Amino acid sequence: MAKKIFKGRVICPGEYQGEVVVSRQGLNTLATFQKSALKNAKKVIGSDQNNPDVYGKNLTGVTLILPQTIGSTTGGLVIQTICQMGINPSALLFSEEIDSLAASGVILAKNWENSKIIAIDKLGKNILKDIKTGDKISISQDGVVTVLD
Repeated sequence: MAKKIFKGRVICPGEYQGEVVVSRQGLNTLATFQKSALKNAKKVIGSDQNNPDVYGKNLTGVTLILPQTIGSTTGGLVIQTICQMGINPSALLFSEEIDSLAASGVILAKNWENSKIIAIDKLGKNILKDIKTGDKISISQDGVVTVLD
């Protein structure tokens, strides 16, 4: 069977190899990350009860695959904050074009917090179908995402 490979547009480059969590619906950043941030937790446990794909899952250090972020205008600040705290996902992979709030959060985190967070968008809707939570992937600097055996 051929390896599954996806190529997207690099927003914040980086390399990663490890596990993914897939959210097949828009990710509400405030509802997902805020509880862990407010508790000054050592890792983010998804707290959005309206998103069963991430609820109760460890999101720190993994790659989060999602269509886009949704929710309030605090979304970018929430991403920057969890990056500042060092409890962020290693990468955010977007099937669609990155939304402006998520883009602002990852760019601010990269520039102000020296975060290593990776962000790639325009990976296509099939990434949400072909990859499942727990799968292992690799990400390269040029925006290529490869599903590992």
